[in-house]
Amino acid sequence: MHTTATDEELSIPKAIVTDRVARLRLLTGVLQGLVLYALYFSLKSASWPATNVYLFATLALIFLFVPVLFISGLGHLESRRIWIWMVVAALICAVLGIYDIWRIGFIEGRSWLGGGTFKRMPSGLLLFFAAAGFYIAHALVLAAAKDQRRIARYPSYFESAWQLLIQIKLSALFVGVLWLILWLGATLFMLVKLNFLQKLLEQSWFAIPVTVFAFSTALHITDVRPGIVRGIRSLLLVLMSWLLPITTLIVGGFLISLPFTGLEPLWATRHATSVLLGSTAVLVVLINTAFQSGEVGKEVARVLRVSARLACVLLLPMTLIAIYSLTLRVQQYGWTSDRVIAAACLLVAISYACGYLWAAVERDAWLARIAPTNVLTAFLTLAVLLAMFTPIADPARLSVANQLARLETGKVSAAQFDFDFLRFEGARYGNDALQKLKVQTTGTDAELIRKRAEAALQKKNKWNKDGPAANAQTRADSITVWPKGASLPAAFLTQNWTDSNSNYMLPECLKRQDQKCNAYLLDLTGDGKAEILLKNTQDYGRLVVFSLESDGKWSASGTIDGLNAGCKDVAQALEDGSYRAVPPMFQDMEVAGQRLHVQPWPSERSKCERVAKPK
Repeated sequence: MHTTATDEELSIPKAIVTDRVARLRLLTGVLQGLVLYALYFSLKSASWPATNVYLFATLALIFLFVPVLFISGLGHLESRRIWIWMVVAALICAVLGIYDIWRIGFIEGRSWLGGGTFKRMPSGLLLFFAAAGFYIAHALVLAAAKDQRRIARYPSYFESAWQLLIQIKLSALFVGVLWLILWLGATLFMLVKLNFLQKLLEQSWFAIPVTVFAFSTALHITDVRPGIVRGIRSLLLVLMSWLLPITTLIVGGFLISLPFTGLEPLWATRHATSVLLGSTAVLVVLINTAFQSGEVGKEVARVLRVSARLACVLLLPMTLIAIYSLTLRVQQYGWTSDRVIAAACLLVAISYACGYLWAAVERDAWLARIAPTNVLTAFLTLAVLLAMFTPIADPARLSVANQLARLETGKVSAAQFDFDFLRFEGARYGNDALQKLKVQTTGTDAELIRKRAEAALQKKNKWNKDGPAANAQTRADSITVWPKGASLPAAFLTQNWTDSNSNYMLPECLKRQDQKCNAYLLDLTGDGKAEILLKNTQDYGRLVVFSLESDGKWSASGTIDGLNAGCKDVAQALEDGSYRAVPPMFQDMEVAGQRLHVQPWPSERSKCERVAKPK
């Protein structure tokens, strides 16, 4: 399992990597950095090509991924093959980018870059899975080119995949250390009141090209030193392989405990599928750290061989439990985008589980069947990713169709149906469905469906902050006043709180319907007039204090933070009116015209029984 890099391996392989290749790689890195900055600038300034959402998404994806593939492929792929691969990769980026923008329906939002509005960029989910997909595909292409055959030998796949992974990680580490040094330099200059370097590092025209060029340079350096990368890979695999016995023991113990504990505690977590999938993925990775290229079987320690074989057996029950968990959720609540993605991951997981079990039962060779399983599953993964980010198996399309079917067949009533899911997670498909539902005239609940579909379409975010505004009546209904029998002034209930400069700090019951609050009346100033202390029912730590001004209007005049209202005795005392105004422990300070207040530190003796949180 141990390999030693020779002096020849540590030198630059001139037959593979020439000065011309080095210049092309560095030039590509420079051009990529400049183009990405130009795209960033156009997005920030709302200028072309950012004004053309389809073109911008296509260019963004192409220049994020294709130059990296080109740099990595130079010196390993012949000219004709590398250009074919680049064209194919660019076409894939274009298709994925255009469809991703189309499916989100041109939803506008405030730009996090500042100023103006912008059409949505490619989704973060697409960027993440596109990176994973291109990594797998590029490793397959490099291995096939190395062996000069469409389906390469498994050792070539192993070599290409792990070398590429380590190159990417080392390059990312290089970029991180570079920026750490740059900011260290900026801090040093700041010690002598020179901030030119700090200002330079904050400029996007400097930061983006430098980051991209540094990453490209690191990719080149790690590629021309294959011996070093190979040595790091060997050390990493050996270290990780010794985690396999521990992981196998833990997973095996978990499965053995299930007959005694039952599955109910597992379902109660509400994230059993994701945990089981994550555990399965860890097992697959660790099994491969021991198996490696399939040519080290006799050199592997016996404990690792036994652990790997047992882990291959454990994959199937773990995957089946995850499938059962997902099935139960789907039967209860139907498909959502997250559950469709989980199902796609489970399809890949069951491929690994069955293939590895097939390898574990083979006696003549040690897990030799892992090799064809890994290759087959790599191609399956690429197919699944392409299907998920095209109309073939778009999670939004599938989940919207399923939820509508549940509504139409009566599996879920109109009153219980989640119209917000269609609005915010159904992409274009969900919004199209809402447009149809808001004009629906047939069915017993047609009127309710129309009303709720229309309300969902008017919302601008899924947290319902743009839902129906509160009025005097809804405030009176949703605010519980203590002590019992007291009531809030009419002027307080009818006042327009949405125009307040501190609107975001106000309790939600003042702004939106169906939000509950508690109000406590107490004279905090000693002037004989009661202030109103208001808090959200789910916000135990803050009270907002409202005072009556001389013009007859109420205003938020302060907050009481650190309130331990999660304690039963504190909550009960507030409701009973068992509190009084006392002088402050510390006087306030006035600094530069601003009043500063000392919040007393919570007492260690304040032990209490917790109030159950509202569901």
